[in-house]
Amino acid sequence: MQRRDFFKTSIVASAAILGTNLNAGITHQPKIGQIVSNMAFPEKRPMITYSDRPPLLESTRATFVRGITENDEFFVRWHLPDIPTHIDLDSYTIKINGLVEKELNITLKELKSDYEQVEVTSVLQCGGNSRSAFTPITGGIQWGSGAMGCAKWKGVRLSDLLNRAGLKKNAHWIGFNGLEKAAYFETPNFVRELELTELDDHVIIAYEMNGEDLPYLNGFPLRLVVPGYYSDSWVKMLSNITVTDKYKHLFFMDMAYRVPDNATESETPDHLAKKTKPITHMNVKSVIAYPETGMKIYHNSHIVVRGVAFDDGHGIRKVMISVDNGKTWKEALLKQENGRYAFTEFRFVFKPTEYGKVSIMAKAVNRLGEEQPLAKNVPWNHGGYMYNGIDVVTVEVV
Repeated sequence: MQRRDFFKTSIVASAAILGTNLNAGITHQPKIGQIVSNMAFPEKRPMITYSDRPPLLESTRATFVRGITENDEFFVRWHLPDIPTHIDLDSYTIKINGLVEKELNITLKELKSDYEQVEVTSVLQCGGNSRSAFTPITGGIQWGSGAMGCAKWKGVRLSDLLNRAGLKKNAHWIGFNGLEKAAYFETPNFVRELELTELDDHVIIAYEMNGEDLPYLNGFPLRLVVPGYYSDSWVKMLSNITVTDKYKHLFFMDMAYRVPDNATESETPDHLAKKTKPITHMNVKSVIAYPETGMKIYHNSHIVVRGVAFDDGHGIRKVMISVDNGKTWKEALLKQENGRYAFTEFRFVFKPTEYGKVSIMAKAVNRLGEEQPLAKNVPWNHGGYMYNGIDVVTVEVV
């Protein structure tokens, strides 16, 4: 049997056991139990590691018992393997060119002294976070639920830099490029574009994360911060900002980070959507940090369920918890102190009165009334993007 046939047969068999239609594509809970590496990258504690070139690091569930993610356990996602190992800050500049009245080459010192310094607290989440929930397996890193984090980002408004450069009348698009490079010249650079209409004063060029210089693996010395958007727009090691009048056709805009452009943003493995659109705004989501699946808890003890919820900045209205497989739901207590783009922490206390396995479910609802669907109702797409199913952990009461 060929290797590809073995995997195809295995997937079909698994689908048959689950009683699902593989041809339609199915979604389920993301994988759990990933092994934390026994080695750590610079400025990071040991994390779930998928690759060392480029670095791909996932945070554990326990990370999300707090509303602010520590720098040394913040997830890492790079696209291209050639990342500078040294940056000379004395010669480093960020360039602003294209359809501007005056091209700028701004040093880090000038950025910190010549512009108003601002701070925004925001969730950063990979568009493929929880991709392991999709079957058949979709292309990309098979993340669990930890390709996300929330930090306090400090820097300057992008609009202030653009105002200093002066936009020409026909300026419409802005391209962002970083210092990561491909290993082969045929591979396209990671360049992202945004329309001017997508930008507001919350979009900043950040040099600080949680009161410290950006960690090297999280984009040192500068990265774009676009609150409410998935992380593919948050370009790291930012080196160039180019203003144009027209959209440029680029691989990481035209091929990657796109979902079906239809009412349900869905497709099937046998009938992929011909028309697609880029992912932009994050949808509503929650993750239970404690307890975790497989843990044993004591009968009649007081268990505090903890976790975080977020959306694209409209704000979380409530988080509902069920301990009876969704038959009834009760509201958790919320802690919202870092602004609308940040994690909302939640707590829920319950007393397990029956022995055996208990599933704990968390469902977030935002201020627009949008709520998380059951995992099985999340639309399948071939990129494995934007999963936001109701989170479930299963513990054993002893």
